[in-house]
Amino acid sequence: MAETYKNARQAVGTTYATVYTCPAVTTAIVLSAVATNVDGSVSAGVSAQWLDNSAADVATRIIDGVVVPATAAVNLMSGPVVLEAGDAFQAKASAAGDAELTLAIVEIT
Repeated sequence: MAETYKNARQAVGTTYATVYTCPAVTTAIVLSAVATNVDGSVSAGVSAQWLDNSAADVATRIIDGVVVPATAAVNLMSGPVVLEAGDAFQAKASAAGDAELTLAIVEIT
């Protein structure tokens, strides 16, 4: 089995958007999900969830509405999340353009 370390990133809007989808024939371990508030003056609420492809894309929340102070960053996870092929990691924020999400991932093939 080969391990490949990857990053995924995305500016987060006000509706859930996919930041990362686990490729076919792969297991992915999301090691961290760091939300950064890029607004210089107001806090932003950030939520994250994963979609289970093997269960008709049922969403499971990882965190809901954590407050990220202006110009600060918060790791949204207390431990790793394992994604199977086709599973997706999604995020949203309370205001468009206020938050960016960075994932650290290990893909196992």
